Amino acid sequence: MELLRPEEIERIEREYAQGLPVGVIVDLFAAKGVRLSEATFRKYVQAGLLPRSRRVGKKGKHQGSQGLYPVSAVRRMNAIRQMMAQGLTLEDIKASFVVFKNHIDLANNELTHVFDGYERHLDGKLLAERSKKELTSRLRALRVQVRELMHEISHLGSAVTARPGADLSQF
Repeated sequence: MELLRPEEIERIEREYAQGLPVGVIVDLFAAKGVRLSEATFRKYVQAGLLPRSRRVGKKGKHQGSQGLYPVSAVRRMNAIRQMMAQGLTLEDIKASFVVFKNHIDLANNELTHVFDGYERHLDGKLLAERSKKELTSRLRALRVQVRELMHEISHLGSAVTARPGADLSQF
């Protein structure tokens, strides 16, 4: 079984930046010979191992909507399959950092939405040029702080959930 290589995942992340349906994810892994059904994928979502989808309306009148999963689900599924190939059970994986990563990603996405909303609001607001520059600068600084905080939280999570006997200096 050959899993997705990092460069393949990066290409997928660029191609499907807005998200992708479960069928596409299943097909990506099937092309690598990895058996994965939509039901199994959804089971992993329910178990908290993968991020939830968001409903997106299809173009056209009365076309309904479809669930789009964040592209990070591909990277996460690849990691889950790697862990399983190493002999870890779903319970082991649930006890690992993967579950926490979902919460971290969710928090990061929500903060990104907040910052994007502030930025849009700021763009449309009539303010003195100096005030606008100052607020834009503060917003940019906060984005950097959040990115650094999420990085630190990720490292902490990796260390906290590391297997017994792991070298914690790498975290």
